[in-house]
Amino acid sequence: MNTAVLVLLALTVVLGFLLTAQGERVRPPWGAVFLAGLLTLAAALAWAGGDAPSGIAEAAAVGAVLAAVAGGGPVATAVLRAADPAAVGVTGGPQDPEILRGGAWIGILERAAVAAMLLAGSAEGLVVVLAVKGLGRYAELRAPAAAERFIIGTLASAMWAAACVGVAVLLRG
Repeated sequence: MNTAVLVLLALTVVLGFLLTAQGERVRPPWGAVFLAGLLTLAAALAWAGGDAPSGIAEAAAVGAVLAAVAGGGPVATAVLRAADPAAVGVTGGPQDPEILRGGAWIGILERAAVAAMLLAGSAEGLVVVLAVKGLGRYAELRAPAAAERFIIGTLASAMWAAACVGVAVLLRG
């Protein structure tokens, strides 16, 4: 079962990178659902499988960080689309990729740092990562749509990274 968890993490990484390469504007929303399904299945198998040998647990930790980095963009984009106020006639909402440009690269770095801090068990490091992100974007957050995109994107991104790390923690036992 431990091998199946590693395979599912690897599939999550590959699919995440493939979806990320498509770009935010053309990426299909079903891809995020599929990524979440793969990660959920990996978590269920890790939970049912019990403690893994140290080599597999270490490979799962690396896989979890890669899955967090690769899959977080498609997941955050899907969440931002779900929060789209354009459906009720509001323009310039959180789905607009022109608001807070550069968020994809910041998100990659954020998810890698969040995953690393969680694996290291450093709550203080996690707080610093999220505080630095907030301070770095502070000047741009005056616009309501920018603040909304920032909050939704950050929470979706951090929660995805935490879920990925959760698989590795479950495997560790």
